[in-house]
Amino acid sequence: MPDHWQDTVDFAQAFRRTLHAHPELSWQEHQTAAAVRNALDELNIPWRACAETGTVAWLNASGGPAIALRGDMDALPITEQTNKEWSSQNPGCMHACGHDGHTATLLATARWLKLHESSLPQPVTLIFQPAEEGFHGAREMIRDGALDGVECIYGWHNWPAMPYRAMACPDSLVMCGNGTFTIEVIGRGGHSSQPEACVDPLLAASAITLALQQIVSRRLSPQAAAVISVTQFNAGTAPTVIPQTAQLAGSIRVPDEGTRTQINQLISEVARQPAAAWGARCEVVHEPRYQATINHALPAARARQCWQDLFGEQHHQHGHPVPIMASEDFSYFLQAIPGAFALIGSDDGAGHHIPCHSPYYDFNDRLIADVCRWFCKLAGLSVV
Repeated sequence: MPDHWQDTVDFAQAFRRTLHAHPELSWQEHQTAAAVRNALDELNIPWRACAETGTVAWLNASGGPAIALRGDMDALPITEQTNKEWSSQNPGCMHACGHDGHTATLLATARWLKLHESSLPQPVTLIFQPAEEGFHGAREMIRDGALDGVECIYGWHNWPAMPYRAMACPDSLVMCGNGTFTIEVIGRGGHSSQPEACVDPLLAASAITLALQQIVSRRLSPQAAAVISVTQFNAGTAPTVIPQTAQLAGSIRVPDEGTRTQINQLISEVARQPAAAWGARCEVVHEPRYQATINHALPAARARQCWQDLFGEQHHQHGHPVPIMASEDFSYFLQAIPGAFALIGSDDGAGHHIPCHSPYYDFNDRLIADVCRWFCKLAGLSVV
């Protein structure tokens, strides 16, 4: 490979570990944005701020439709437990999803493409996106013009559940949409020694929790790619007090908006009936988050072909069910213009099987060189 290639990979790995040590939550990526912009300045790549902490940069911006490449930047409110040398120095905040690696990979791509900018067959837009973790960063980037002049976009996510270099990039649905719900169960509090004088919201909330688990298995088709998870149950102030209220919360995963509507209706219906059976009442609030991430067929085929050209056909045999039930705000980009989103396996047998959002997770740095080569090939250049 050319002399500058290893320098590019080393630069990106060091940058990734620096980001990992200094994570920032959604819409708080000020130091991350500054680091990205300083790196772009050093590479003499023009850029502008977009949606506050986001950045859009350009290569070969001489006119004509552009291809866009995206990397996300935000971290999660998780306390890291990896004990790596580059572990988070921000208590309670961690790059537990690999966005540090996604950002570093896009910067490596920027560096390589800049070295060969005169050979680019079309303009390239680089999108460094904030607030992917449930805070609609892609939507705000689009509103601020990130896709101006762009005809096609590509993105990716490392996926520890798949073998290293395996790619999942179907022609249509790749990741599900999501939403959240909260349920306030209202009873009548009192002394724990007199349950007959009370309406116990914990009993009603427990019955609701069990009933919600039957919706997917008994009210939807067995072929439906859907999940309902109750993830929070909060109630009570003292061991001798039956409380006045109990609170449930959870999330849903859906393949399309029709299924979302159906599931939300069923959650409300199923919650109210057990509550009423135990003399309580409940209030249900639904919050939509992201729609499903649905690839466009032609860009997805090109993404797979470029990966196959680089690493061989065997890496399409990932053996992982698709769609996965996680969600991505890359869906906003794919609703706006053609493009494709790929899941790329990171499990190389060296501890990179630990799932995203775990306090023990760490990004596999081997993916930086691989995905950089793929991004460059998508942009019309090769690393030889």
